[in-house]
Amino acid sequence: MQTLYFTLALFLLLNLVAGMWRVLRGPTAADRMLAAQLFGTTSVAVLLLLAQATDKAALRDVALVFALLAAVTAIAFVRRAWSDRETKRDAE
Repeated sequence: MQTLYFTLALFLLLNLVAGMWRVLRGPTAADRMLAAQLFGTTSVAVLLLLAQATDKAALRDVALVFALLAAVTAIAFVRRAWSDRETKRDAE
């Protein structure tokens, strides 16, 4: 069963290559932010798979912290993008 977990973790890490392409080539800041969210979500999934495969509970705690940080990052991006939109609209 551990082989399955490690294989799935490797597959998820390979998916991050596609995400890195989007970060580098994303035409808008929103595309880049969604790719960053992909990194956060994938890192949580990989950590949970590794925690299950190695029976280390500490990795579950780290995955929880990463999930919280990803949520805070998304909120910060939306607040910044919203305030920029409001500033542009007020300037017109």
